[in-house]
Amino acid sequence: TKLVGDVKFDEVSKVAYAITPVPGGVGPMTIAMLLKNTVKAFKLQNSI
Repeated sequence: TKLVGDVKFDEVSKVAYAITPVPGGVGPMTIAMLLKNTVKAFKLQNSI
């Protein structure tokens, strides 16, 4: 079994301005920023 993304990474990386690998990529950063924004929204709504 091979894990693949939405495109052929080896081919696209030659012509794309930016691309992230799978697994890894930007997923962990997306989750971190979502959590940060959730905490910020909670604080704003509760005057903390």
